[in-house]
Amino acid sequence: MFSPDLAKSMAKKLRDALAAEGSDVPHAKALELVAKSLGFSDWNTATATLTNAAPKNIEFTGCSPILRFFDEAKAREFYCDFLGFRVAFEHRHTADLPLYMAVQRAGLQLHLSEHHNDASPGSNAFIPTTNLRALHRELSDREYSFNHPTLEKLPWGLQMQVHDPFGNRLRFCEQGS
Repeated sequence: MFSPDLAKSMAKKLRDALAAEGSDVPHAKALELVAKSLGFSDWNTATATLTNAAPKNIEFTGCSPILRFFDEAKAREFYCDFLGFRVAFEHRHTADLPLYMAVQRAGLQLHLSEHHNDASPGSNAFIPTTNLRALHRELSDREYSFNHPTLEKLPWGLQMQVHDPFGNRLRFCEQGS
């Protein structure tokens, strides 16, 4: 069931996706586009119809693993240049304190932290993925000298594992393949 909050979230994601392709759309326009895509004549009609009723069942709406890193330039090279993520946000309390940032791509958001207590190096993130072969081709074409991922057929699906420069492992898996 759609709620006004979910529709607002959709509008934000629409604006982010359009901005990534060079089209800046005002928030109000994104809300109107989402309302029309949901079958409403306009945003006001949508908000009058949709409810923010509490869900009856527990639902997990996503997960953002936190991965530790030690070198900002290497993290950007790996996550942005090699894997094709873009920075979603960055935060430092002051210029001399550790960086906390998020990167995102195709619906996945990873949090990266220089903070000592946020995560341990050597973490694993299991990432359900569609069209894994296309991602593998894309990464192979980049010829990143520190990582040459291969595809592996496992009982639970086709998997590709990459290691970041800090010992973390990202396991992309197309389940059932």
